[in-house]
Amino acid sequence: MPAVTFAVRVKPGAKRDAVGGRWDGTLGEALVVSVRAPAVDGKANEAVCRVVANALSVRARDLVVSRGQRSRDKLMKLEDAPPDTARRLAALRGSIVEDPQTPRPG
Repeated sequence: MPAVTFAVRVKPGAKRDAVGGRWDGTLGEALVVSVRAPAVDGKANEAVCRVVANALSVRARDLVVSRGQRSRDKLMKLEDAPPDTARRLAALRGSIVEDPQTPRPG
């Protein structure tokens, strides 16, 4: 299956990991991704790959940040994308999905 490239807008240091919403930024229509990880030493980029992979039901190692490693606006590339990836990305841009694997502060 072909690779898919899409834009994301990252919110590092958030209260919880979540995927969803739309940001009209410099890279076009981007998916908003909030991660608890700080923007230090690539931790936020790793968290973005993990959270987006969970939301798309793909392996995190199949996702890479192809542009914007040190920016909030990034281009991500998904290798071997499932056929319904475009539909799932569009649905995520219109909603917010919390990462179920992230423990909530209690």
